Amino acid sequence: MTNYLKQRLARFDAALEASGVDAVLVTNLTNIYYLTGFHGTNATILISDKRRLFVTDARYIAMAREVVQGFDIIDHRDALGEIAKAIAGDGLETIGFENDVTFGFYQQLARVFEGYQLEPLANFVEQLRLIKDASEIATIKQACSISDKAFLDVLDFIKPGKTTELEVATFLDFRMREYGASGISFDTIAASGYRSAMPHGRASDKLILAGESLTLDFGCYYNHYVSDMTRTIHVGHVTDEEREIYDIVLRANQALIEKARAGLTFTDVDGIPRKVIEEAGYGPYFTHGIGHGIGLDVHEEPFFRKTDEVLEAGMVITDEPGIYLEGKYGLRIEDDLLITETGCEILTHAPKELIVI
Repeated sequence: MTNYLKQRLARFDAALEASGVDAVLVTNLTNIYYLTGFHGTNATILISDKRRLFVTDARYIAMAREVVQGFDIIDHRDALGEIAKAIAGDGLETIGFENDVTFGFYQQLARVFEGYQLEPLANFVEQLRLIKDASEIATIKQACSISDKAFLDVLDFIKPGKTTELEVATFLDFRMREYGASGISFDTIAASGYRSAMPHGRASDKLILAGESLTLDFGCYYNHYVSDMTRTIHVGHVTDEEREIYDIVLRANQALIEKARAGLTFTDVDGIPRKVIEEAGYGPYFTHGIGHGIGLDVHEEPFFRKTDEVLEAGMVITDEPGIYLEGKYGLRIEDDLLITETGCEILTHAPKELIVI
């Protein structure tokens, strides 16, 4: 078992001790990967102070025996039933479970674990995932590097009046794979002209025309971890208004970079860049939050609610202000930031100055 996995399980044990439950059942496959290194599509684990159980079926048992350490490994299709048998004599009273399960699965839990108190747990493992270790940070940096290179390449691929949004998205997707990505972290957004005013405008068969802006929001998976970046470019030429709005959004993006550090409240994370846009008169046109955490998922904790929660060193977050003028155009600039005790490290290095192709 790697030191990183040992550290994660030690933190899990500490969280379990503080939780008020006797055992935790983990069924979210991403969380199981985080705790064990197993990346098959069928697994269930239970951890108590008495034992660690890992259950998968015959398709993945060889992988589990090779990868998973520190657990009793069980080969069976009835994971819950086998776990119930294994813990029958352990004197457990309360079993926690991840609260994002279906109602049908909860009904199954209630049947199998009759006699136990079932306690739903929100973000139990996700809270452990908030702070990235050195191996996670190195992997996210590599994912970001792949996205950076794909962005530079796509600039030469776009031909005004000839290239569609969908062709651009497809180019980015495959170019990231060519650079080592295992897949895309979400459906690539390529939105041009009036469609760029839709913050999550999926790529369409619309031609990209001279005189339009083009927003590209994309990312990749590399060794299970993600990147997520946005750049907006202009095609053919740029108006004075577009240049002004680009400058506002870039200043908002940079304002958070200058202030982001451990101890900054979530309220300020959103408020600092938002203030730049509001003071420029475009407050109503910044219609979404400033960002979110990234890691094994492209959207994960922290999410920047207006609270007194604070950034911690080791968090990796996005910084993505935007302005969207419905029916005209929109733009967004997004970076991935590693929070440190004294500031932040920008992980996405693709150019952010206004680009006209």
